[in-house]
Amino acid sequence: MLTKTFFKTSFMSMHAPMAIGGKEISSTTTTNLPYRHKPEDCSVENTPTSKLSQKTVLHLLNTKCGNSLQYLKQVHGVVLRRGHFQDHYVAGTLVKCYANPQICSLDFALKVFGHVYRPNIFVWNTVLKACLEHDEACKVIYFYHKLVEVSYSRPNKFTYPLLLKACAVEGAAKEGVQVHGHVVKHGLSRDGHIRSAGIQMYASYGYVEEARRLLEEDGDCDTICWNAMIDGYLKCGDVEAAKELFEKMSSKNVGSWNAMVSGFGRCGMVENARKMFDEMIEKDEISWSAMVDGYIKTGCYKEVLETFNEMQRKKVRPKKFILSSVLAACANLGALDQGRWIHAYARKNSIKLDAVLGTALVDMYAKCGHIDLAWDVFENMKEKEVFSWNAMMGGLAMHGRAEDAIELFFKMLRERVLGPNGITLVCVLNACAHAGWVDKGLNILNSMQKIYGVEPEMEHYGCVVDLLGRAGLLREAEELIASMPMKPNAAVWGALLGACRIHKNVELGERIGKILLEMDPLNSGRYALLSNIYAKAGRWEDVGRLRKLMKGRGIRTTPGISMIDLDGIIHEFKMGDGSHPQVEEIHMMLEKIIEKLQREGYSPNTSQVLFDISEEEKETALKYHSEKLAIAFGLLNTKPGTPIRIIKNLRVCEDCHSATKIISRVYRREIIVRDRVRYHYFKNGVCSCKDFW
Repeated sequence: MLTKTFFKTSFMSMHAPMAIGGKEISSTTTTNLPYRHKPEDCSVENTPTSKLSQKTVLHLLNTKCGNSLQYLKQVHGVVLRRGHFQDHYVAGTLVKCYANPQICSLDFALKVFGHVYRPNIFVWNTVLKACLEHDEACKVIYFYHKLVEVSYSRPNKFTYPLLLKACAVEGAAKEGVQVHGHVVKHGLSRDGHIRSAGIQMYASYGYVEEARRLLEEDGDCDTICWNAMIDGYLKCGDVEAAKELFEKMSSKNVGSWNAMVSGFGRCGMVENARKMFDEMIEKDEISWSAMVDGYIKTGCYKEVLETFNEMQRKKVRPKKFILSSVLAACANLGALDQGRWIHAYARKNSIKLDAVLGTALVDMYAKCGHIDLAWDVFENMKEKEVFSWNAMMGGLAMHGRAEDAIELFFKMLRERVLGPNGITLVCVLNACAHAGWVDKGLNILNSMQKIYGVEPEMEHYGCVVDLLGRAGLLREAEELIASMPMKPNAAVWGALLGACRIHKNVELGERIGKILLEMDPLNSGRYALLSNIYAKAGRWEDVGRLRKLMKGRGIRTTPGISMIDLDGIIHEFKMGDGSHPQVEEIHMMLEKIIEKLQREGYSPNTSQVLFDISEEEKETALKYHSEKLAIAFGLLNTKPGTPIRIIKNLRVCEDCHSATKIISRVYRREIIVRDRVRYHYFKNGVCSCKDFW
């Protein structure tokens, strides 16, 4: 239990490198100390000579310098020439403008800050806010200590919400408690914004009792604090406490309802979230966004689109942040028409394609099979973050365009705008795996730390194990696993097990399968892979034993589902499901397709069937695989010559892959199938994956 006595402890000493939330930061990682500089340090040559007043300069900085670095530099020159830099409000506004990610960078903003003589609290708060907005919470805490050290400036009510949030983000519990002590010492504990930030901070540490004491302190608290406490309970998974507090509220505004809806969604309780959402008398855009995000979190992508369409009918104008979430749903469903509508809506309403929305569009087009449209959006994005480059590289890799993915990686390095991160290298290694580039993949893995400054993690080793396994180098893949500096997880072993299935190595597959069943006993995919290996080898007793084990553990296999987006409507197909209104026509069409394929030399690959049944029964089972049903539906409902686009939740099986190649030639159709791993472009009897998937 935390007490006010503990709150009164002094802030940590910073004369040596300090640790914040487990991270070490020293003065060498930040700018020079601002109070060491004097006004005469600030000079610049060849600056404009316009005689602008302080009021005019502030107006220019606040209204004209948000989109042009060149204009900002010109105004900065005037500020220095006319001596306005000595005015703290001008200096602080300059720092704010340079910290704008659309203009410059936090580092440059901090350099400007380093030349402010004896900055007042407005300037300090501007720096703290800039660090927080640039995801540098550790620096917020660092600069607060520097503020505490100086005697000419004192923190105010605008300082502490920023600082408490930074402590929460960093997980810096010790520092957060000490900061709260400073709040109490300065007599600011009754401020609503500070109190709500403190509640959120304590809840983020799991200190719900301390958060609740803050809420009830002095018996006077506003709705913002109540909402913060409700959100805190939900973040800690205490749903009942959140509901109880919500019911106690005498006046519930929209924010209170939104806290409950978003909290339920975050806890995966999407049905509760929907019930609360439907009971709301008044909804704002945040309400709709909270509901959409809840559905996204639980993988209810069709419900996302339904909710978004309902939002449109209610004449609620969506803004940028909800559009990104809906695009994520479109990407997962292959809902190209809906994704295109959002793109057109953004253009029509002059919604800027920033890094987040632009990347969401890139991802949507790539996952909906239009990699060229994804590339067009990417090339025209004025703002790109590392995740933007990663999305484009990942899309190219998924589409089998490994050379383009690697070239984009080197372009990123050449431009030196952003450094690669761990995800970037995962995308590059995946591209190598899809292309079968063993040497290149191994070279990248071995040089990651030295050349790119990225320490190889589990995901990187998993990519290379997959690469080696696909290439048939099973022994080398197993040796790589043995040499890993960390204990391999189920995903790494799973990659090797998949390779054992492809290359029919029963002995190794059985050994790895047993390891996986111990590590990941509830994952149905592990049982399915091992069953497939046994079935191909004709070891039906082992297949039966595995099925019995699954039944005893209550594990069910994931059914294969294939989807087609036709005129904005998602049609879903599953083997044995006769609910589709065209089911009879689809089955009749499928019979005709199989007859044509057999005349072309197609023979069902019955080794894919995991049951010891007759060959005729196996062929029937293969006939009604979900992607074949989807293709039949596509041939029935689209014009001759138009492409058929299918999304599947599992990997394409060998039989469906062979059949689809022949269908693309016989029916002269381009068939694009996105499975769980990659894209397959079937055209004229050939697949873009070159049968390597």
